[in-house]
Amino acid sequence: MLIRTIEKFLRDHDMPATKFGRLAAHDPRFVLDLRMGRIPRAATEARTRQWMADYVSAQNIAELNGARATAEFKALPGSFSPPRLQHKAPANITFGSALAQEIAHAV
Repeated sequence: MLIRTIEKFLRDHDMPATKFGRLAAHDPRFVLDLRMGRIPRAATEARTRQWMADYVSAQNIAELNGARATAEFKALPGSFSPPRLQHKAPANITFGSALAQEIAHAV
């Protein structure tokens, strides 16, 4: 069963379930849903097993090269939204009400 393999992987690598879900399946609730009885499709199971094998081999290579064994895979680009930028109002804009002027100066 996939969930047993994942649970062993989580214990062996001291990884939280949500982090595993984000990295392996791009779904932070993936492991939690499996624990509740979710049955993944065959392709999802195969991708997850392949991700775990790649993670382990990357850690082994890092150890052989003398690097710290903190190999970590990143999620695909675009999987998560970047933090929103805060825009300030241009200084040359004038507002009619006193409240609007206070807001403009607070930003």
